[in-house]
Amino acid sequence: MGRLKRKTAGDYVINGIMLAICFISLYPVWYTLILSFNDAQDAVKGGIYFLPRKLSLESYRQVFQDNTIVTAFIVTILRTVIGTVISVFFTAMVGYSFSKKNIMGNRFYMIFGTITMFFGGGLIPTFILFKNIGLYDNFLVYIIPSMFNFYNMIIFMSFFRELPAGLEESAKLDGANDVKIFVRIIIPLSMPVIATIALFNGVWQWNDYFTGVIYINDASLQPIQTYLYRLVASASAATKAVSVAGGVGTSGAQISSQSLRLATMVVTTLPIVCVYPFLQRYFVKGMLIGSIKG
Repeated sequence: MGRLKRKTAGDYVINGIMLAICFISLYPVWYTLILSFNDAQDAVKGGIYFLPRKLSLESYRQVFQDNTIVTAFIVTILRTVIGTVISVFFTAMVGYSFSKKNIMGNRFYMIFGTITMFFGGGLIPTFILFKNIGLYDNFLVYIIPSMFNFYNMIIFMSFFRELPAGLEESAKLDGANDVKIFVRIIIPLSMPVIATIALFNGVWQWNDYFTGVIYINDASLQPIQTYLYRLVASASAATKAVSVAGGVGTSGAQISSQSLRLATMVVTTLPIVCVYPFLQRYFVKGMLIGSIKG
């Protein structure tokens, strides 16, 4: 049985630095959380740093009573689930094709795809294109444009190339075609990389507000992040208007608006934070793909 290594002064310094970094990273989240649970009128007095001074759930009650927020939540959940599943499956399917070095035009498609990682069409041409093909004010604008990601395809391709070729050869000898091999053999063996890409897509779909701001005008189709963005923007505009009018003071409605924004931020962030621990073990393994050669 080996002797435990004694900690040196350097170890304590490194631990102290890491704790300081953790505190700086997590405190804004904690500050938002405690303010959202504090009474709105009391919070404006300031002096709240670590715990709520006057506990209140009024902001959360208002959040869940707003039908617009509930609808936005449903839209966000649907786009996250449907968009992630379709994007992972479609990107994996393309990555599996590109993992075959004998595919016709492989080199050309790789060069063409790499260029799209650095250069895009621009916002206005993209907006015109989406409007002409009927994606404006359409739920499919969350799904179709994100079906394929070239960077994620490269990750899939690298993983598939490391799988033993004998698996496919034996399956073909048993009469399986490429589709059956992909669905019944390749996908079950690829859960670490699938979980990693699903996490990438899921977090992006959940946090994306820009798509809703640009391409969605119908309030019933906006996701929760777009709703939150417009809520913050309208509150900021109202505060600026009061200041320009003579700085009469912050009204009770504005105080409630600030508390409501904080509660909405907590409600919109909590689900994706809860999902992360379940995918973390796959995420670590999936990120190591391609970095270790056997």
